[in-house]
Amino acid sequence: MTDKGRTNASEARLKGLLSRGLDGEAPAYQAFLMEMSAHLRAYFRKRLARLPDDVEDLVQEALLAIHNKRHTYDAGQPLTAWAYAIAKYKLVDLLRRRASHEALTDPMDDETDFFSAADSEAAEARRDLGKLLDQLPDRQRLPIVHTKLEGLSVTEAAQRTGMSESAIKVGVHRGMKALATLIRGAS
Repeated sequence: MTDKGRTNASEARLKGLLSRGLDGEAPAYQAFLMEMSAHLRAYFRKRLARLPDDVEDLVQEALLAIHNKRHTYDAGQPLTAWAYAIAKYKLVDLLRRRASHEALTDPMDDETDFFSAADSEAAEARRDLGKLLDQLPDRQRLPIVHTKLEGLSVTEAAQRTGMSESAIKVGVHRGMKALATLIRGAS
């Protein structure tokens, strides 16, 4: 069976168990929660490699939320998408709590130092990139500047430079390779 086939079979099984559980069949609902917990555990383990102790707590929070919100599930929609949306919100909540908790236990001495350091690092990065780009010929530098830094489409960059669209693409490709070589040489 292919991965897609297994996914579809798992989706159908979970939907069936939930439907029977909502109709009052307690063993089916218990089986639904057990299978859903395995899916949630895998989902959280993959995303919380650095916080393995929080996985089980999140599984329980997500299961509780799924149980409490089961009346909001639309049977015409994919069940796993609905359940994983709930899981995602629980994950985001954890990360927010962690960030605010860490900020409280490790306060910054001076907020202005923090922001000025970030600003100066960004300015240094822009200056360094500018120096590297200046070493490239225009046929490579301009396509990179217009498409990668300014966000223009290939067509817009071609119009602005007078180059063909294919020349823009080739310029970006060759320019990026040249930048990589320059960076390796500088380090």
